[in-house]
Amino acid sequence: MRRINRVYLIRHGQINGYENFPVYGHTEVDLTEIGILQMQQVAERLRFAEIGAIYSSDLERSASGARMIARYHDVPLHFLSELKEIYFGDWEGRTMAEIRSDFPKELAKRQADLANYQPPGDGESIGRFSKRIMKIYERILSEQKDNDIVIVAHGAVNRVILCEALGLDIVHMFNIQQDYGCLNIIDYFTDSRVVRLVNG
Repeated sequence: MRRINRVYLIRHGQINGYENFPVYGHTEVDLTEIGILQMQQVAERLRFAEIGAIYSSDLERSASGARMIARYHDVPLHFLSELKEIYFGDWEGRTMAEIRSDFPKELAKRQADLANYQPPGDGESIGRFSKRIMKIYERILSEQKDNDIVIVAHGAVNRVILCEALGLDIVHMFNIQQDYGCLNIIDYFTDSRVVRLVNG
């Protein structure tokens, strides 16, 4: 079988306020010193990989990591709004403890229908979000046929892509761990795909 693409799928590094389990979504937030180090380590790990292009969410916590990786690779670097994290509406910027306290009924509705529930304030449902991610992901794969590529994104973004690659229903996305600064590797062949690394 001929390999069409290898995707190095990365989650951004640790963010400020991480210890309070924040829901940042589209909200901008900086990396901690540890987060910067995590991305430097990923960049070093991929230093000698043959990469044809680098893609990133346009949120700075991912974009900064993509720029670190790009220092070692003279290839196109794309920042795409379509790769943003899921949008949480009125929950943006709050901690999980605050959401449990202020929106208990809404949170219960979400847990009962993860795929279709929309947070208040026109937040994205998991279903709508996954369609957004897979649309841009499939476009990237098509544009970069026969290239190995890097994508620096977010926890939920990566989980959507991994669920598709593993043949899992999107409602199981949170069964896949994605630590800050982690690396996933997916190989695509003419008629199959192989997930070689998860949360590495």
